[in-house]
Amino acid sequence: MVQRDMDNRAGEMQVFLRVVDSGSFSEAARQMLMTPSTVSKLIGRIEARLGVRLLERSTRRLSLTEEGRIYYDRSQALLADLDAVERDLSRGAASITGTVRVTASVGFGMVAVEPLLPAFWREFPSIVVDLSISDEVVDLYLDRTDVAFRVGALASSSLTARKIGTAPRKIVASPEYLQRNGTPVTLGDLAGHACLGLNFRRSTPLWPLRDNGRMLDRAAAGPLLANNGETVRRMALAGAGLARIGEFHIREDLQAGRLVEVLSEAVEGDTEDVHALFLGGARMPHRVRAFLDFMVPQLQAFMENAGSG
Repeated sequence: MVQRDMDNRAGEMQVFLRVVDSGSFSEAARQMLMTPSTVSKLIGRIEARLGVRLLERSTRRLSLTEEGRIYYDRSQALLADLDAVERDLSRGAASITGTVRVTASVGFGMVAVEPLLPAFWREFPSIVVDLSISDEVVDLYLDRTDVAFRVGALASSSLTARKIGTAPRKIVASPEYLQRNGTPVTLGDLAGHACLGLNFRRSTPLWPLRDNGRMLDRAAAGPLLANNGETVRRMALAGAGLARIGEFHIREDLQAGRLVEVLSEAVEGDTEDVHALFLGGARMPHRVRAFLDFMVPQLQAFMENAGSG
């Protein structure tokens, strides 16, 4: 019985809306090819299930109770969403339109998000992606952002998070830098090297490193403090020093030999999680859901390839 009620709720809502819009049971019944008694019983069944009165009945007119107004407004919204879902599916992905505002860290945005956009637009040609790349954390509410790809620990919030993967960090340098300055073998060797750093709020001048099984915070000083990982990567490629950076950001550089990993045992367990953050819930716009459903599985696959090849 419960399942049958659940299955018919959309139909009941349609009848209720027609009663309110037409102003009478008899007119709603005429428009929907039903009898007035059937319509009256159906409204009574809704009220009995909810345990509230939705309509005040008089000989001259119908009026909504406070609960009836809430049920009317939410029924309208729900049925509109159902119509939109069926319309999008029947017309195909090309019918989904609008702008998706996205923010991503510089490294993750450049090497992971950007390469997927052409394929996304081939499937959803009418969606505009408004992409902002920054290693600073933005407020989704204040900045009117739909999706944020964030690297690092998440603050407690009402946002919905989908985990993309875990990024191991590596200490790297260019072959030219190592040839000039030598390859560090122990943590003590770091004192004689230029360590390229970051200056944004969640960064730290200390590198958490493992020494004989113990985690130690080692000071990392050098000629550069940058507000994004891409600048650090480029300076490492230019031979300016050692960089501690996420594997996904330097994967191609390592494979091509443009950068070389050092002190691999020292960064064992030094990782950051990557998440997609967004305002969740049943009322998520179709354009945002389409973006997430397309991007998240492919980004998860990208992160699972850490260290491969």
